[in-house]
Amino acid sequence: MTALFVYGTLRHLPLLEMVVGHPVDARQLEQAVLPDHLARWAQGQAFPILVPETGAQANGLLLTGLGDADMARLNFYEGGFGYHLALRRVHTQTGVTEAQVWFADAGLWQPADAFDLTDWQARWGAINVAAASEMMDYFGHRDPTEIARMYPMIHARAASNVAARLAGPQTDPALPGSGMTRADVTPQGLARPYADFFAVEEHHLSFRRFDGTQSPVVKRAVFVAADAAILLPYDPVRDSVLLIEQFRAGPYARGDLSPWPLEPVAGRVDPGETPEQAAHREAGEEAGLVLRHLERVSSSYPSPGSTSEFFHIFVGLCDLGDRSADLGGVETEDEDIRSHILSFARFQDLLDRDLLTVGPLVLAGHWLARHRARLRAMP
Repeated sequence: MTALFVYGTLRHLPLLEMVVGHPVDARQLEQAVLPDHLARWAQGQAFPILVPETGAQANGLLLTGLGDADMARLNFYEGGFGYHLALRRVHTQTGVTEAQVWFADAGLWQPADAFDLTDWQARWGAINVAAASEMMDYFGHRDPTEIARMYPMIHARAASNVAARLAGPQTDPALPGSGMTRADVTPQGLARPYADFFAVEEHHLSFRRFDGTQSPVVKRAVFVAADAAILLPYDPVRDSVLLIEQFRAGPYARGDLSPWPLEPVAGRVDPGETPEQAAHREAGEEAGLVLRHLERVSSSYPSPGSTSEFFHIFVGLCDLGDRSADLGGVETEDEDIRSHILSFARFQDLLDRDLLTVGPLVLAGHWLARHRARLRAMP
């Protein structure tokens, strides 16, 4: 049996139990400290690292009675992120004992402020538990380094899942419908035949029918992606919009002879980020724009029969200046983006002639046509 000292996110019991795959007996947990060390946030990350600091102490938990299977799962969870185990002496109320401790590989992460578990639980706890659920499904099937490479998208999918659950059911009395909720679905199994930047999930489930009976168990395949912020930049003074152009694999795979569609600014809502914050960030990254005001157009599923993707669509008021054909994009994401500034009259002509092929752009364009006079009258 192994003794392990944890000082960071694994002190959150739901996460620990998700990783080891079973409930943890309270008798296996004891408050402990590691002298002359301090847990600090890893710069720009949602987890801590342990750094030597004379006179400080890192608060944590001593986990005892861990079997080989537990340690295999824990090592899988931590292993791809550049952590290694080292034996250290930790202090508990009952004395001093030796335990394994995870340390980050030298130079991998830069330390920031002191780590606070309560802050982490409030912002990241539910998201990281959801991410761990997907990660641990790959235990025994994928290498930890591969999971670490995939983790940004696993984390983003988890954040979208948590956001959907926090939003609650649509209960406005103006909505027609049966009133059925997620509680009327009985899950029977989940498989992921493909997972990388995106994922494909096969859900085996039954659901309540409108006549009150339960359906047979059915299989439904879903393309799983993170929430996205979508933005149509509009300059109400010059009465013009900005569209972007870039190569898109979807039209290419369909056989489209012009796989460089005109589209709005768009990007993933990163974990810990609001859709509004994502819209502002993407405006800067893809088009070099600073927005002064956002108008929400729609929060909607583009194709609920086949994908979990959820769009937060905005019109953003800004100053487009006299630019044209600017280049943008994030080089590390292999983005090659060209922007185009169009008068609203030309943009509406393209809409009316059905020459714009990206659905969220069409939706935002028609919304803008309806609200354009109001936006132009704003101070």
